Amino acid sequence: MAMAVIVSLFILLTIYNNFNYALGDIGTASSYDPPYTPTKCNGNQQDQFPSGNLFVSVSEGLWDNGAACGRRYRLKCLSGNNKPCKDGTIDVKVVDFCSKRPCPSTMLLSNDAFSAISKSQRTKINVEYVE
Repeated sequence: MAMAVIVSLFILLTIYNNFNYALGDIGTASSYDPPYTPTKCNGNQQDQFPSGNLFVSVSEGLWDNGAACGRRYRLKCLSGNNKPCKDGTIDVKVVDFCSKRPCPSTMLLSNDAFSAISKSQRTKINVEYVE
């Protein structure tokens, strides 16, 4: 009886962990260079940038007519050319709208944010992101 309960709990935890990952969206990310101001969210205010400079500019699909300002995402590098991914995740804050048309990626990461999840600065990577 106790063994059946343990096995059931193990199965439930496995399903739960896999379900959490299934909730993430998939997109692409590239880095972008300073100057980072003015931004579409808070202009020239320096206090809009989180500590560690882990912030992003988002494409039209995530912008949501400006409602994305201040939104936070957890990112994980999934793949790219020449195996660029570092292990782990980072938390980033939306501070801007991608002004390039068309935007080259789902998200443009600050150089510090991109370096935190990728070994190669000048590449496009595939990422999983969760709000």
